[in-house]
Amino acid sequence: MGHGSLRMSPSDFRVEEIAGFDADGEGPHWLMRVEKRERTTNDMARQLARLAGVRERDIGYAGMKDRDAVTRQWFTVPVTDSEPEGWSLEGGRILCCERHRRKLRRGALAGNRFRIVLRDCDGEVQLLEQRLAAVATRGVPNYFGPQRFGRDGDNVHRLLHRPLPRRGNLRGLLLSAGRAWIFNQVLAQRVEREDWDRPIDGDVMMLAGSRSRFLSTPGDPGLADRCRRGDIHPTGPLWGADDTPARGQAARIEQQVVKEHAPVADRLTGHNMEQDRRALRMPVSELEWTWRGQDLQLDFRLPPGGFATTVVRELITDREARSQHHD
Repeated sequence: MGHGSLRMSPSDFRVEEIAGFDADGEGPHWLMRVEKRERTTNDMARQLARLAGVRERDIGYAGMKDRDAVTRQWFTVPVTDSEPEGWSLEGGRILCCERHRRKLRRGALAGNRFRIVLRDCDGEVQLLEQRLAAVATRGVPNYFGPQRFGRDGDNVHRLLHRPLPRRGNLRGLLLSAGRAWIFNQVLAQRVEREDWDRPIDGDVMMLAGSRSRFLSTPGDPGLADRCRRGDIHPTGPLWGADDTPARGQAARIEQQVVKEHAPVADRLTGHNMEQDRRALRMPVSELEWTWRGQDLQLDFRLPPGGFATTVVRELITDREARSQHHD
């Protein structure tokens, strides 16, 4: 695998939320599209709350976006006497603003569009382009990116060794890091087995673009074909209370990982996290690439919850690897 440098500047990492909905044109909220640079989503939410004269928890947004980037995302802000046309944001700007009926909720996105520039790529161009073609057709292992684990990857350590806040964003962040840790370990096992993108005995399958799930049927030849077409994906656990819904071989892999990482799993079940599932494979759609000398520009779209750093790791080793900060 070749090397390259990711995020030499914030403009090398651009993200745009794909809303999947239109403004209502009326209602008690402003629906705003905001561009921010080197600011977290929480930074923007605090600024919008202050300018509107409301509580930070009254600000709605659909997803958390990277700080070390230029991002465009959606917010809702309660309508007050303060008019958004006069607002000035530090590290950001309001691109458009319309009335909307509902507060924006987490996850209310159709996906995210990325433009990423990898600087000073080495290695054989032909081999890298073969990897790109494989990513476009096969997708990539759907790892949670390093952003989920915090500065120096210490969120799991904090989950295990510090009192957990009773409520608030930090509590959710630490519990999410624990679930992501268990999931990534299961996925790593499936990658090592080379069956992360095909069904095995007892897999819980997920319909592409849906949360609908069903248990795989042993010996069903149609499942493998549907997997190859990208219609369905095997899933891994977002750990919590109750038993895994997987069965057979898939369940044994998950249970072994949970046994090896019992302190994390016990912490999650002790705080009544519900079992959930996440696809082991992430499709990468609309993938295009352009060479400018040794710099490689990537344009692609990911489903909600996908990490662009997971795509990059399948292509190059990042010379500038460091803790990437998620909001």
